[in-house]
Amino acid sequence: MVNCCGLVTVKNEQVPLKSIAVEVSVQGHVATVSSTLQYENQEQSPLEAIFVFPLPGEAAVCRFSAKIGQTEVVAEVQEKQKAQEQYDDALSSGQQAFLLEESDESPDVFKLSVGSLPPGEKASVSLDYVTELAVQADDGLRLCLPAVLNPRYQPQGSDSGSGGSAQVSSVPAGSVPYSLSLSAHVSSPHPISRVESNCPLDPLNYLNTEKTQATVSLAAGHQFDRDVELLLYYQDTHQPTAIVEAAQASAKPGSLMGDPVVMLSLYPEFPKDVMSSMTSHGEFLFVVDRSGSMECPMHLGSGSQDRIGSARDTLLLLLKSLPMGCYFNIIGFGSSYESFFSKSVEYSQKTLDEALQKVKEMRADMGGTEILQPLKHIYSQPCLPDQPRQLFLFTDGEVGNTKEVLDLVKTNAGSHRCFSFGIGEGASTALISGVAQQATGHAQFITGQDRMQPKAMQSLRFALQPAVVDISVKWNVPKEVSVTPLSPPIRVLFQGQRALLYAQLTGESSGDTEGSVTVKYSLAKQPVENQLSFILKPAEDTGMTVHRLGARTLIQSLEVEEREQDGEKEGVKEKVIELSIQSGVSSAFTAFIAVHKGDGEALQGQLLRRQVAHTDVESKGMFTDRYVC
Repeated sequence: MVNCCGLVTVKNEQVPLKSIAVEVSVQGHVATVSSTLQYENQEQSPLEAIFVFPLPGEAAVCRFSAKIGQTEVVAEVQEKQKAQEQYDDALSSGQQAFLLEESDESPDVFKLSVGSLPPGEKASVSLDYVTELAVQADDGLRLCLPAVLNPRYQPQGSDSGSGGSAQVSSVPAGSVPYSLSLSAHVSSPHPISRVESNCPLDPLNYLNTEKTQATVSLAAGHQFDRDVELLLYYQDTHQPTAIVEAAQASAKPGSLMGDPVVMLSLYPEFPKDVMSSMTSHGEFLFVVDRSGSMECPMHLGSGSQDRIGSARDTLLLLLKSLPMGCYFNIIGFGSSYESFFSKSVEYSQKTLDEALQKVKEMRADMGGTEILQPLKHIYSQPCLPDQPRQLFLFTDGEVGNTKEVLDLVKTNAGSHRCFSFGIGEGASTALISGVAQQATGHAQFITGQDRMQPKAMQSLRFALQPAVVDISVKWNVPKEVSVTPLSPPIRVLFQGQRALLYAQLTGESSGDTEGSVTVKYSLAKQPVENQLSFILKPAEDTGMTVHRLGARTLIQSLEVEEREQDGEKEGVKEKVIELSIQSGVSSAFTAFIAVHKGDGEALQGQLLRRQVAHTDVESKGMFTDRYVC
């Protein structure tokens, strides 16, 4: 492994990032996360700090500001190249500037540039993002605040490393030179049963007798050396819900922000007779990351299992639970790939015993994370008749060509479903969730032994459910109201698993007028219909969270369309930029820029550049992964 040293000054002093404070506001199934980062230039010259950090792949960054002394500057969203040029111009003229941009390689990595801090100056940088909360196998809602940004392996010959790639500095786990404080306010239409975490929490504090509002905080003194995971448990989690959010008062009616937006949480109910006849057919392909980074521990602390060990345990459980009569194979990959069997074999006691023995012998000894080649090999093989292909992917997600992988999976999505497992802290949400989404499957994140079994068995149950096809969505609203869907067409439904829909509502409705949405689909050749009614009257004081999540959903769909067309389809990129600027939500083609002009005096001295450290899970032994650092 190529280790980057953490940020040190010319005097070997600590990094200028001093602390991170986070406030979380949860409203049912969505959350707004506000982070404030405190910087201090302890050097004798003006300083530029570069901080590379992870965010959930589905998050929408929606506000960015900086405070120098008593003056606060709020960033604007601009086209990315224009923002970069403005940042460079500000620094060259001695002004203070701040630039926040999404990585070119992966939407779950951001780079924050803090420029021209004078000697001894302090700066406070704040960013807000909104995100959906994923439903877990035990019905908890998961909010993950990523601290660990594992260095992403850059495959040979990949063009993803060119241009705009943010360099990553790391420090050994347990040596992070800044601390984290976190408080959360939770509000739900249903009573809050409990809140759990992988980090010590202060006791849950209920704010009303109905227990629908509560606050909770991390215990004091937490070092931001691991992902912070909050699990929220509500009563009646699976009840369908609808939130209609009022328009932004300052926005133009007819625009996304100038109209109400509805968010629907749907929980499809499959007919009992269909669910009682779960399929025993299928070709189950288990694709296991055996690169060097899989030898890392799952999480920090003594006694932590390594990632390859967790992948082995999960795989052993799944293999023992497969139905007789199906087919299966196991493919390990690193710099190369190898299959247990030359082709998929029928599941029997004999083939199971042979596979179990080989799995127990699997090690993280195959070099770098070259995930494209084994996937291309699988897609080149013909599917077995009457055996639907189910792909199970186990990886820590440390790849630098995430978008290439997602595009390949989407191109071949018609031949299989993909159930992905992110192994260990810091697994790329963009990769793990992305491949499952593109191949109509489901994603799980395994960070410890305690919840591994229910997650694995849930994915297997989903894989054994017959595929839902011919999905259609019909909106039923008064004639004076029109509906513009913001979400892409629903491509996957599982029994008991939530599906979220966003739509823009244009026009006027009076009083408590009702609307509804009807979802029709075919399951095991049977037509099924689910309906949810909702009141069109917008809710108050929702903070534009629903609008921003709807905007992010539409932006992500358009970004995929632009990549697929390779920029040839005119207007898609421009539409993304326009939507990003209008909604104030980040995109691949825009960036947040803030310039503090100060008192007009140029800063004196040579500008120093420093890479602010992030947490790097420490290795156990030698790696052969090549990291871009």
